[in-house]
Amino acid sequence: MIRTDALDRLPVRDALPELFTALDGRGTAVLSAPPGTGKTTLVPLALAGLIGGRPAARVLVAEPRRMAVRAAARRMAWLLGEEVGGAVGYTVRGERRASPATRVEVVTTGVLLQRLQRDPELPGIDVVLLDECHERHLDADTAMAFLLDVRATLRPDLRLIAASATGDTGTWARLLTSLEDGADPAPVVVGRGEGHGADAVHAPPPPGLRPAHGTWVDPGLLRHVAATVRQALDRHEGDVLCFLPGTGEIARTAGLLDGVDAEVLQLHGRAAAAVQEAVLRGGEGRRRVVLATSVAESSLTVPGVRVVVDSGLTREPRVDHARGLGSLATVPVSAAAAVQRLGRAGREARGTVYRCWSAGDDVRRQPFPSPEIRIADLASFALRAACWGDPSAAGLALPDAPPPGAMAAARSVLTAIGAVDEEGRATERGIRMSRMGVHPRLARALIDAAPEAGADRAAEVVALIGEEPPREYGDDLVEAWRRARRGGDAYAARWRAETRRLTAALPGPGGGTAPRGPSGGRGDDAVAGLVTALAFPERVARARGEGAFLMVSGTGAEVAAGSGLRGARWLAIAVADRPAASASARVRLAAVVDEGTASTAAAHLGRAGEEVRWEDGDVVAREVRRLGAVELSARALKDPDPGAVRAALLAGLRTEGPGLLRWPAEARGLRERLAFLHRELGAPWPDVSDEGLLGRVDDWLEPELSRARRRADLERVPVLEALRRLLPWAGGEAARLDELAPERIEVPSGSRIRVEYGGERPVLAVKLQEMFGLRETPEVAGVPVQVHLLSPARRPVAVTADLASFWAEGYHSVRAELRGRYPKHPWPKDPSAAEPTRHTKARQAARGASGDS
Repeated sequence: MIRTDALDRLPVRDALPELFTALDGRGTAVLSAPPGTGKTTLVPLALAGLIGGRPAARVLVAEPRRMAVRAAARRMAWLLGEEVGGAVGYTVRGERRASPATRVEVVTTGVLLQRLQRDPELPGIDVVLLDECHERHLDADTAMAFLLDVRATLRPDLRLIAASATGDTGTWARLLTSLEDGADPAPVVVGRGEGHGADAVHAPPPPGLRPAHGTWVDPGLLRHVAATVRQALDRHEGDVLCFLPGTGEIARTAGLLDGVDAEVLQLHGRAAAAVQEAVLRGGEGRRRVVLATSVAESSLTVPGVRVVVDSGLTREPRVDHARGLGSLATVPVSAAAAVQRLGRAGREARGTVYRCWSAGDDVRRQPFPSPEIRIADLASFALRAACWGDPSAAGLALPDAPPPGAMAAARSVLTAIGAVDEEGRATERGIRMSRMGVHPRLARALIDAAPEAGADRAAEVVALIGEEPPREYGDDLVEAWRRARRGGDAYAARWRAETRRLTAALPGPGGGTAPRGPSGGRGDDAVAGLVTALAFPERVARARGEGAFLMVSGTGAEVAAGSGLRGARWLAIAVADRPAASASARVRLAAVVDEGTASTAAAHLGRAGEEVRWEDGDVVAREVRRLGAVELSARALKDPDPGAVRAALLAGLRTEGPGLLRWPAEARGLRERLAFLHRELGAPWPDVSDEGLLGRVDDWLEPELSRARRRADLERVPVLEALRRLLPWAGGEAARLDELAPERIEVPSGSRIRVEYGGERPVLAVKLQEMFGLRETPEVAGVPVQVHLLSPARRPVAVTADLASFWAEGYHSVRAELRGRYPKHPWPKDPSAAEPTRHTKARQAARGASGDS
């Protein structure tokens, strides 16, 4: 019996006439309605003619998550007074509850994509409703693009609705616009109801907490969230729904809530189906605290909830395309997602949401979640696009174009596993892979391992990798496999169902099924290693220390302390992540392999040949066999290619700089003089900085560099002679070197004093008495030298670039201070007119000189 009262209370009912008018006129529409107003449940029933008197139609509702699929189908069946599988059914990967009588079928967007690729016309389907478009999941964006293509080319009668709980309707309206010239954007139908509403209360944590990074969250925030939950239980009636970023935070917060007068439940994508159903059924008299990830943000009504506690955090995927590693990043929840979370509190009555951040933080939040297409691994998307006939995805109506770098990385993977050809077009093998419902890497492993391992065992390992086991299963894939086989837990049940699905999806050579039982005499350890290595050949890794490994991709990897994998020689790594600011990846799940299996799986990365390079401060020449970055064997080369040796020496010079050569004083002096002239006069005087010298190696180090074979040969290069090759001989300017930048300057005493060119300006360090009588400061290349005037003991007593000013002003204080200390030396009152000398007064007198002392 239809529950009319419940249907009548759903506010979106008032928007149905406008929605039907839009669909009848344009065939497409955007439906925007706040959480809790019935867009996910009432609208599909009305579209199918199950309520409201519309003509009968078959409606497909696509949801981003399996939990939401089951929940939406159960809710609609309940509203009709039926069981799931009748007028309302659902399909998720590996599970289907539908019948010929089903008029509304709820599916995941992944299932929708599989159907579109098997038969793009979607025969028998009249309306497709893509729910929660605002979440920007990649599968949903892709399904939208494919559906628009189908409407434009095959099924103009197919009606399409993009449903969203946020106000970002413009993007979807533009995408749904007809291809007819001058057509306006698709109609936007707005549901005005707001459910029962909720009051937002900011409950910021105490100061001093560190921001989240990677998957790390400050324990202080979790303590604050737990305290806020306790406060909510004390102040309000009803159940509490608490949003946390991940399963680890859920488990830790559950521990902090020990002793509360309520049942504490943990809701996330990996929770057992029985737990999910218990949460969605509601409590039986006792209050509940539901700790949930973002899976509870949308399309779910958790009965009894009156209060939401929002940690303000969520998890987003990150991909290191260069290393082929994924990770999760903890980020502030977007403003749109915060609205979604708030809506959970007002589904059944007016509620309250406690936001664990300050009001000032609201304005700093991103308006919408990051589109998954910008941050995710795109291999599956790229294969779907190739199978759709658009390898570049340039012709697809996507809200955001895929990043070129991520698409290039995806195509590289697909080419390596034979899923696409050199032009990016899907091969027959690639089409088979795309229909298996797993990542192309796993499809490759399943197809290629089944003949050797048997379909059953290959499928079991692929299911284990694809349905990543709980952390408590450990990091040894073989042990996790055995535990899943024994286990009676929720994960084991899902794993067995996925294994059955994969086995059925695996065609044999003649179109039947592949051999099911053990094949090729391989044990479970060998099968686990083979399948993993085939799926992730770049992650095959060899030990390079206790617990440390090097992947053939060049990335380091570390196994946790206490792991049984630490002693392995080779690993095939199934699951790994690289924490923020870490040079090495953490191994989460791996299998032991031998070198033969590693080399076979990663054969496209194998190479052998001569290697001549600069390493550890000298030239190393070897014949090497490599598997990617991993060196398998090497032997010294007796007669390496001279060109390769020269290149290695040049690399050494660039790494260690010209200081690799031996620079005698004369060469250093010439380099400093040339640097001075280049700085003051420019061309044609050469740049002799490290960069300048390395940029002109051919001009000054030949033929010495070509004759050298090792570092010691470089140290014997006559650097002074080599450096003189850079002088501007062609134009004749080289002849003016001693004129423009002389090594020595003759001072009034007759001494020839060396000029130091190593500083910002030339320096002339000379005894003060030797400069008597000189009024003008000496110059080089038109630049006054900096005169360092020395005492008779050759200690600096004054520095000047203006001798005339020094004689007039500074000299008298120096004379007063030093004449008593050095009475044997002349200290005339007027040094500018005195006779210069290198000697004491006595020796000066003996030479027939006199001075006024």
